[in-house]
Amino acid sequence: QVQLVESGGGLVQPGGSLRLSCAASGRTFSSYSMGWFRQDPGKEREFVAVITWSLGRTAYADSVKGRFTISRDNAKNTVYLQMSSLKPEDTSLYYCAASSRDNLVSRLSAYDYWGQGTQVTVSS
Repeated sequence: QVQLVESGGGLVQPGGSLRLSCAASGRTFSSYSMGWFRQDPGKEREFVAVITWSLGRTAYADSVKGRFTISRDNAKNTVYLQMSSLKPEDTSLYYCAASSRDNLVSRLSAYDYWGQGTQVTVSS
């Protein structure tokens, strides 16, 4: 079992920045690829970013590419999502997730564990 707890969400103005954190506990964090997803009410959860466990390769959704950066600190069992140049359309509930697959997975079904989510609101 892996427990995931997100933090760092909040209210930010358009063009601002925010860093989300996801702390993991339980089984070996370094053996899991970690992803970030987001979901709006009434919509499907969508992929945002992923980082693999072995080589730290990353992939991003086109909508966030160049603005968001995913990283991980295996010593702290934590994955981060640095979000910059935020737009109102980035407003969402953000989830982190853990996958035992060592590749750049973007589909929800590839993830074994999920956090409870942290709300990000981009508004002036």
